[in-house]
Amino acid sequence: MTFSRTSRLLLAGAAFATLSGPAWALDGQDLLKKINAAYAAGSGAISAESVEVNGSAVTLKGSKFTTTGPQEKSVPLGDLTLKGVSEEDGGAYYIERIDFPAVDFTEEKTRISVKDLYLAGVHVPGSTDGNDLKSMMLYDEAHSGPIDVSVDGKPVFTMAEASATTTVGDDEKSLSFEGGVSGLKADLSVVEDAKSKETIDALNLQNLEGDVSFSGSWELESGTIDIEEYSFDFANIGRLNLAFSLSGYTMDLVKQLQETARTMQGQENNEQAQQAAGLAMLGLMQQMSFVSAEISFEDDGITKRGLDFAGKEQGTTGDQMAQMVKAMVPMMLAQAKLGALQNEVSTAVNTYLDDPQNLTISAAPEKPVPFPMIMGAGMGAPETIPQLLGVSVSANEE
Repeated sequence: MTFSRTSRLLLAGAAFATLSGPAWALDGQDLLKKINAAYAAGSGAISAESVEVNGSAVTLKGSKFTTTGPQEKSVPLGDLTLKGVSEEDGGAYYIERIDFPAVDFTEEKTRISVKDLYLAGVHVPGSTDGNDLKSMMLYDEAHSGPIDVSVDGKPVFTMAEASATTTVGDDEKSLSFEGGVSGLKADLSVVEDAKSKETIDALNLQNLEGDVSFSGSWELESGTIDIEEYSFDFANIGRLNLAFSLSGYTMDLVKQLQETARTMQGQENNEQAQQAAGLAMLGLMQQMSFVSAEISFEDDGITKRGLDFAGKEQGTTGDQMAQMVKAMVPMMLAQAKLGALQNEVSTAVNTYLDDPQNLTISAAPEKPVPFPMIMGAGMGAPETIPQLLGVSVSANEE
């Protein structure tokens, strides 16, 4: 009895040791293979001299990114550390964090350094064949720390931080994203061209400081992509914001566009193949529809300085230059045959030039307009496009 019980315990222990050993270790090569398979742009691949697995950490030693196509180029990435790697259902992987080595290189007189680069919460699909978000490689956060660019030891461009986050909806049928770039600074006083320097000085743009922000969402079933904000906000200039919404950008269309892009990259030197692929991509885009769009600008002094500079170039004042622009706009619009919109644009321009605050151009049709309809109007009757898209222009609105 004692021998039998002891034997069973030994066998059980051996089985447990076997199950908890190499059979359950992460397959680093499989992970790298699936990362490349899921790489959305399809314009290159990551390779490594060796792949080391240590518990839940996978290190790609001597890794590099190589572009595809006739003009193959490789960018060394160094040792990439993938932390908190775990396997999921369907052969997928989840990576808590990927840290990239800091960048610091010099080419001739220019030095570039980038720090604190990482991806967090990376989902690597087991298969890219599906038509849902599980078949895409997604991340919770992409981050870059300070970027510094100097020429001859003098800083010409700096960025404090950049980040982007994505969130999958509870139904796993939608995706939202947001992010931005903060602490952008550019020194334009180093520009040497005399004419450019004169313009920069006149517009008081020697030192640029600003931020970039964006946010939006993507709904898979309808293929509606909604960019709610894409703004560029610079001190002493103003804030430019772009927003638009399109439908028909489905997962199926995304994959077709990626396949066409790969075809174009693989035949860069074949002009006929490039033209054929370009027409194919244009045809694919016709599956989409225009929902809405808006471009707005909030002035922070650049308009008056621009008018003063333009007036000086013409031998007049900024105020007189504004009056000249007011007189020219109706004549320019008359050639476009915009109908009622012509008066609306003229009124908005006059209002803005009298007191530069904000200017907004909107397009909001009653229902989505298919791209083929827009293209047909553009070729046959371009003057009908404003009415087709529901274009309006306003100025100095609260």
